[in-house]
Amino acid sequence: MPIDILATLVITTIIQSLFGVGILLFGTPLLLLLGYEFSYALSVLLPISIAINLLQVIKHYQYIDLRLYKNILLYCAPFIALFLFIITNIPINISLIIGLFLIFVALKDTSPRIESTLTAMIKYEKTYLIMMGIVHGITNLGGSLLTALIHEQHQAKNNTRVTIAICYATFAAFQLLTLFIIGYESDMAYTEKMMLLQFSVVIFLLTEEGLYARINNQKYQQLFTFFLASSGILLVLKSLN
Repeated sequence: MPIDILATLVITTIIQSLFGVGILLFGTPLLLLLGYEFSYALSVLLPISIAINLLQVIKHYQYIDLRLYKNILLYCAPFIALFLFIITNIPINISLIIGLFLIFVALKDTSPRIESTLTAMIKYEKTYLIMMGIVHGITNLGGSLLTALIHEQHQAKNNTRVTIAICYATFAAFQLLTLFIIGYESDMAYTEKMMLLQFSVVIFLLTEEGLYARINNQKYQQLFTFFLASSGILLVLKSLN
């Protein structure tokens, strides 16, 4: 079992267990920095991300924002598949733009002008979702835009996480299907993939009971804001390398 991939999964699974995203958002750039190709990183991370998200959905499915999820299916998911198909062999780096946007979102509570700007942007939800699909298909970073959108809705922690989880699982399912259609296969053995999956599930269960269950809604919103700001800073730093 590759130790570098295992270490990456420890960190990113804890993050995804709390916020619904993380394995793809942070795991992809980490594996790229470690020398793995984009398609290989996807083939390893996607099944694990889907599994963690499904566990979150099963537990709190009654809190899903169905209106938003339907729009994700209509306006976002098709563009994920299309642009992943187009750029499978063409690397594009827009981390700087997304990183600055996340920092902008995280600062909204400190500035009425920022808050009003975000509200105006999200009013055009269909356009925002199409942009999110394009970004995720190209870079695997659409989860950051998803968290920004749902964070703006100020929902309780269970609503926030499960809605992100089902949307993120859908992102990953469309990506996995696209890789299957284009015939991509990684050279990682099936047994290794299953061991990584089982390991991540254990990490999720420990985080769920030991940390997530103890966080109230107010603390969760504060953590979520910190998560957005940290994500933005890391993406900006990555884009400068």
